[in-house]
Order: sequence, then C-alpha cells, then structure tokens
Amino acid sequence: MKNLGQRKLMLMGIDLLVLVAACVISYFMVVFTAHIPMTTKGVFWNASVFIVCNMLSLVAWGTYNKVWRYADIIDLIYCVFSVLSGTVISGVILIVAQQLETVMYPIIAGGISVLAVIGARFLYLYLVDTSDARMNKASKQRSMIIGGGQACQSILREMMSIPGCAYTPVCVVDDDKEKIGRSIHGINVYGPTDEIPKLCKEHKIEAIFFAIPSCDKEERKRILHLCSTTGCKVKILPYIHKLIFEKELISQAQDIRIEDLLGREPTQFDNVQVENLINDSVCMVTGGGGSIGSELCRQIVQYKPKKLVLIDIYENNAYSIQQELLRKYGNTLPLEVRIASVRDYEKMDRLFEEYHPDLVFHAAAHKHVPLMEDDPDEAVKNNIFGTFNVAGLANKYNVRKFVLVSTDKAVNPTNVMGATKRCCEMIVQYNAEISKGTEFVAVRFGNVLGSNGSVIPLFRKQIEEGGPVTVTHPDIIRYFMTIPEAVSLILQAGAMAKGGEIFVLDMGEPVKITTLAENLIRLYGKEPYKDIEIKFTGLRPGEKLFEELLMNEEGLKSTLNHKIFIGKQIHVDTEEFDKMLEKLHDTVEKGDTHQLLCCLQALVPTFSCSRLSD
Repeated sequence: MKNLGQRKLMLMGIDLLVLVAACVISYFMVVFTAHIPMTTKGVFWNASVFIVCNMLSLVAWGTYNKVWRYADIIDLIYCVFSVLSGTVISGVILIVAQQLETVMYPIIAGGISVLAVIGARFLYLYLVDTSDARMNKASKQRSMIIGGGQACQSILREMMSIPGCAYTPVCVVDDDKEKIGRSIHGINVYGPTDEIPKLCKEHKIEAIFFAIPSCDKEERKRILHLCSTTGCKVKILPYIHKLIFEKELISQAQDIRIEDLLGREPTQFDNVQVENLINDSVCMVTGGGGSIGSELCRQIVQYKPKKLVLIDIYENNAYSIQQELLRKYGNTLPLEVRIASVRDYEKMDRLFEEYHPDLVFHAAAHKHVPLMEDDPDEAVKNNIFGTFNVAGLANKYNVRKFVLVSTDKAVNPTNVMGATKRCCEMIVQYNAEISKGTEFVAVRFGNVLGSNGSVIPLFRKQIEEGGPVTVTHPDIIRYFMTIPEAVSLILQAGAMAKGGEIFVLDMGEPVKITTLAENLIRLYGKEPYKDIEIKFTGLRPGEKLFEELLMNEEGLKSTLNHKIFIGKQIHVDTEEFDKMLEKLHDTVEKGDTHQLLCCLQALVPTFSCSRLSD
C-alpha cells in the first residue's frame, strides 16, 4: 500500500510539472507568436487557475486510481476529458473573475496539456518498469514457456508487465517447425519439446510454464513427464474450459500434480440428471466426514437439496466439513451434522425417523486393507452389519434410492476388507430383491488420489522426510481416479439406478505404482534411486499385484454414458443369505477369528483367504 501511494504521488508530480510546462509554452506562443500582450498579473492568474482546475479534474475523473500498467483506450479517453473539463472550468472561472486576458491562452494550454498528460503516462510507465527491472532482475526465476500459442503470448505479456512478477521469460519451446527459430515478444522459440531437458540445462531454467491448455491427454502426459525429469518448478495452465480469462493467467497456473502425469482427463457426467435426483430431496450421507463422504457433501449441496444430513462417528472430520460448507454457503445451508455409528441400529433408526431421507449415500466403511487383516471382526461389524443396518432402515422408511460406495477390491477378494465390501454389494442386491419401493445400487471404482490412507499422501510424506519411499512390489499396478470424479460417478449412478445394479467406471489404463513413486520424486526436484531411495517391502497380507473391476460371472452392460457400465445382477437366495448373515453375526460375537474367516468365505465364495489355506 505504501508503494502504491508513492507511485500515485509520483504520477501527480509528473502531471503538475507537465501542466506548468504547458502554461509556459502557451505564454510564449500567445505573446511571441500570436503577438497578443499579457500582463504579469494576468499570466499568474491564468496559469494558477488553469493548473489547479486541471489537477482537481484529474483527481475527480479518477485517473490516479487507474492501474496504468494495464491502461487501455478508455483510460486515455478519461485523461483527455479530465483535461478538457479542467480547461473549460478554468476558462469560466477566469471570465467570471474578469481575469481572462485572452481566450487563446487556455485553448492553447488545454491542447498542449492533453498531449502532455498522456505523454506523462508513458513516461511514468517507463520509469516504473525500469525501476522494477533493476530491483527484480536478480530475484526473478528464469522461466521456460511450453507452447507458442495465445496462452504463451498472454503469459509473456504478464511476465514483462506485472510489477514484481517472480518470473522472467528466457525461452519458448514448441513442436511447430514454423515457430522454431523465430521469436514471440522478443523471446526466442526453440524445439521440439523432446529437447526440454537439454534446453533447461543450457538456459539455466528454474521454472517451466506448460501453456497448452487444450493439449490432448497423451501429449500432455508425455511433455509433463519430460518436465518432471528436469528438477525445475513446473506450473500448468488448467484445461481450457476451466480457465477464467478475466484473471491473470500466471495466477491460474497450478503446480504440477501427480494426477497430471496419469494422463487422464476427468470423466464428464450428465449434471441435469443428478440435479433432478437431488434437488429438493433430503439426502443422508453416512461416513460424511471421510474423503469420499465429504466430497459427496460438497457436490450434493450444489444441487440445492431440501436438507443434507451428514452422519459420521469421527467428530473431527464431521466438524471440518461442516465448517467448510458453512463458510462457503452461510447459515442458509440446510445442513444437519449428527455423530453416530452405522453399527448402532437404534441410533440410526431414530435418525431415519427424524429426517425421513429420500436418498441415502452409504460411504461409511473401514477401508485399510492391512489393518482389517489384523482385526477382521471390526471389518465385519462396521462394513457388513453397518451396511445391513442402513440398507434395512432405507427399506423400512421407504427411502427413494440407496447408493453404496464399493471398491474394486470386492472383485475376487484376497483380503478381508475386499470380502466385506463384496458382501456389502450382496446386501444391496439382496435388498433390491425384497424391496418394493427403494432402489438399491452399488458403485464400484478403483483407488482415489489423495484420499485418506491412499498411497500418494504416504509417498509425499516419505519424500519430504528424505526417504525411502516404500513400494510393496516393483510390478504392482492400480487403477486411479480423482475424488471429485469418483463422487460424480456415485451421484450419476444414483440418478441412473433402477435397482440391483453394480455400476462400474471405465477407469482407463492401470498405473504402475513404481512409476507413480518415481514421478512423484521427480516432482520434488529429486532423482529416484539417487536422491530418494525406493524400497520394495513385499506384498502385504491379502494384497494383489493388480485389482479387477468386474467379476467374471457378472458380465457387462453399457449405458448411455460410454464411460459407465453395469454389472449383471446376480440372484441372491434371500433365505439362505439371511441364515448365513445370522451365523456370521454369532461368530463375530464369539471372537473366533478362524471361524469368522470360514463364515466369510462361505458367504463370499470368490473370497480367496490365504490364512485358511495355510
């Protein structure tokens, strides 16, 4: 603010000088060229009134509130009108005061002042830019811009004009042969993009701007992988549909994320269908404080539900998302946050009776594979019987739709967590068969980036601590998607559901976890195996080398969205299923782990439990 005030005073001082100069020049032009005599007193009055009126007019027209670095033709027109207004007012005052010796004096002074004031703006810009260049040159980061299109030109203009910009452009890189060897705003264009690592070394680049917002996903992935090997700070302009063109492009550039190296664009869904589902409905989200549950809440409120009921057993998470939503939407948000466990049937029954939800999104679950291997009874109690409770209550209170959040680990499970989630899917299909009003659906997807307990936050923490980064097996692969994308799928499934389906997302190509770890290390500007060690620890109990998204016997059925498929509904013998669940419940109460695993395997025939085969 202090700097801004100083620059305003500096510009006012320049204007004052040019107005004085205009008055002096006008005097000589009137007296010595036009041969019109003027007295000393008359010159003093004419010049004083003219200067004061013009300075006040410049202030009144707001010319000192403009950011002249970004001036346009309208701002210059304001300057012209302010000087003309000041000239006319000064002339009127002098006439009324009978001090105007000749009308030629204010006319000539006004014309000269218009040119001088506009010229003063350019002088001001030159002085400020020169001063900024001297002050910031040493501290600016040497930058490379990838892509020689419109975004590149905009970024170059910003780098060269924004006061105190932290970046100075050094080179542009493009694959277009017609651009290579030429220059954009005085910055040389090099290429092709394969030369990025080499060019970064030659030009001592510190920051890279990826300025191809509309680049296709494969090319984007290739170029960003090259950038990640340079050790430079990488900034990316978002996809073109996400750009806010009223804002500076540099401010919209984001740090490179591991998602960018996966080469997947988020799947787009039909928001109209989702809006019709949620608008003016009472929505209940169990596990609403977790990674998926909290994002469900964020997206649901955008569609204006009648009420959002957030259920979670962990009050810290529930409080966090509650405060986030209140900060964004205020007290008008129809939000209810209740602390409860899905295991507690009586408490959940009271909540259903109190709120009578139209839609239930069941995200509450234990999801950590190794921890559930150590305590399978907790996985069974929370995942299976918690789901059984909530699904049963959805039936009892005639909920319109019940949506289960499932996982790819439910397919041919090799761990307790996956087996319990497969059982949850069976509970959905079981209720779909016995229900006369509620539509039950399960949504299955792979790993989500950044979720609680996912591999990315662990890798980041390990890298920041200096390593090693731990990977269970060099060949292990996983499917990945973003949390918002996963939640969009859940909402879309709810909108499409007719009852009993298991929705499966086409998640693209699987990702090798070792490659993921290597790329993440490079994003920190370090070299894998050299600066940060990658340590292979061996597969954990119940862990697969790869995850499947669909059981063999389910088959696939396409939907209107080419990215979403439906697994064929498998018939569930309701009487037999009831008996087996009752037996599982009794076994959990006894605390016999071996017998519990046997019951779980009987309930989920596709469950391959290594502990039972030993």
